[in-house]
Amino acid sequence: MTISRSNPSGLHPTPGYHHVTTVQADTLIYLAGQCPLDPSGDLASDSLSGQTTQVIDNILAALSAAGARPDDVVRTVIYVKSTDRSELAAVWTQLNDSALAPAFTSASTLLGVAQLGFPGQLVEIDVTAAL
Repeated sequence: MTISRSNPSGLHPTPGYHHVTTVQADTLIYLAGQCPLDPSGDLASDSLSGQTTQVIDNILAALSAAGARPDDVVRTVIYVKSTDRSELAAVWTQLNDSALAPAFTSASTLLGVAQLGFPGQLVEIDVTAAL
């Protein structure tokens, strides 16, 4: 498998992700949007930081179960229930300070949204990996 990441000239600089991720792979892995639910199905926390920590843990577990690592991630979409850019930035920073950080060097999108699927849910992350 080969993954290359680039920022073509003529595009704006990024805060760590790359505009283009090119993959030659045998296997693609699509994770369901990972929510801040603990193994018993309960919302892990009321705080954005606590929920982000649970989502990170869930993604790491799902990647591992598929035989993948954060370095194998080729695309992420991060959904945060907020219109406050500082909250979106805080999630981005927390993700990039975590064991999952290599996943966010690939093509990534960070969105503030009005609603997520579970009551009280503040964050969800959609992940694609390649092996």
